[in-house]
Amino acid sequence: MSHSRVIILDFGSQYTQLIARRIRECGVFCEILPCFAELAEIEQHQPQAIILSGGPSSVYDEDAPQADVKVLELGLPVLGICYGMQWLTQQLKGKVEAGTVREYGPADIQIEKTSGLFAGLSQDKQQVWMSHGDHVTELPAGFDIYAKSGNDLIAAIGNADSRYYGLQFHPEVVHTAQGVQMIKNFLFEVAGLKGDWTMASFIDEQVAKIRETVGDARVLCAVSGGVDSSVMAALIYKAIGDQLDAIFVDNGLLRKGEGDRVPQLFKEHLNMTITRADSAKRFIDKLVGIEDPEVKRKTIGYEFIEVFDEFASQLDGVKFLAQGTLYPDVIESVSFRGPSVTIKSHHNVGGLPERMNLKLIEPFRELFKDEVREIGALLGVPEELIQRQPFPGPGLAVRILGEITEERLSILREADDIVVGEFKKAGLYTEVWQSFSVLLPVKTVGVMGDARTYENVIALRVVESRDGMTADWVKVPYELLEKISSRVINEVRGVNRVVYDISSKPPATIEWE
Repeated sequence: MSHSRVIILDFGSQYTQLIARRIRECGVFCEILPCFAELAEIEQHQPQAIILSGGPSSVYDEDAPQADVKVLELGLPVLGICYGMQWLTQQLKGKVEAGTVREYGPADIQIEKTSGLFAGLSQDKQQVWMSHGDHVTELPAGFDIYAKSGNDLIAAIGNADSRYYGLQFHPEVVHTAQGVQMIKNFLFEVAGLKGDWTMASFIDEQVAKIRETVGDARVLCAVSGGVDSSVMAALIYKAIGDQLDAIFVDNGLLRKGEGDRVPQLFKEHLNMTITRADSAKRFIDKLVGIEDPEVKRKTIGYEFIEVFDEFASQLDGVKFLAQGTLYPDVIESVSFRGPSVTIKSHHNVGGLPERMNLKLIEPFRELFKDEVREIGALLGVPEELIQRQPFPGPGLAVRILGEITEERLSILREADDIVVGEFKKAGLYTEVWQSFSVLLPVKTVGVMGDARTYENVIALRVVESRDGMTADWVKVPYELLEKISSRVINEVRGVNRVVYDISSKPPATIEWE
């Protein structure tokens, strides 16, 4: 089935992934390419519309990121956002200049033309989110001003004949009140696309694709009990049944009780037999003396593949390895080689060795977490699995800052079990994106029973998010914070202090490593 398709050319904005998410919410499939992607590569994706993302640069800088101007000769509708609007203006012989007035954060715009992107919107003031210092000062030929900011600066432009539009603000963020409607107007009113990309259609297409790819071969499925691997296992099982060999690697870096619970859940709820590989000692031995988080991730990634290769060699006909890689994993792990930068490696993306004995199957590589949850519900995966909070592939290794030891793992497991348990008791576990503990590489002085202590610090991290690409810290009720702190300090030997992380993403990441 052929779906409507949009290509986003990334000029380095931290909001690029949010643009993609909003487009998918509208039922239109989209992909992100680096801004300098060659025209031939762009055409291979058969886009029906192009979006130019924002970016941190100025278009008049000598090293400003550039796209192939021939993309404007494809005859496709184009929407430029922030830097994208300025780049579009510059390429079409308009003028962009640095202004004395900078606009950052919430702002009001006055709509001057209720057509195109603003079809169906009133000419009343609209709240938007600005993030720019440069301004369009002269329009390209054939363009009109569609909106101005409260500072009388150009906020939106368009050429209805060529179907080129530009927004100086960010419609993809929630702070732009009618932003989603503006995106819908571009997709459906301007570009005439169909909102026909659904998770139900995705399941049907992936089942057919997996069957065609695999043929009579067997697939080794890496499961962890998390949302991604659980739903992936259910999808592949639907496609090929008993040709699936599912393995659960107990790497010694899991949450309390996970080693026993995961195989049990799969048997009870999915009627699937999971083979447990008890590999804790070999993983922890490999991590001795390692403190750098990137080295940790890649070490764990390499060891995972070694375990899978060894397991596969004992089975006949295994040619494929299935992994629950998600789109944010790919985006954060693999730099677009341009303005965007690698944030961190994920064990199932950046940590793979160059030589692998198995071919990869990654059915969710283009999906966000909430899309995977929707697929899980459609496949009948129980809520207990679908609603589990995200857990990093490298496990507790990236929640222990510094060296990994059995003692430090034990401390973190006990603390984390208290945090998760208290959030479930409070009915907040499924209301937040993640709630977990981090063991810090510092000790502080305390007093217990009139005696001086010098012990570890646990950081509590609780965030709310929609897709993991951005996140805000949660204003947890003081009573819950107090209870967690009291229990951790009193029940977890080796901890005498609990602190709360109030950083958002960006600039911080959700995980500490």
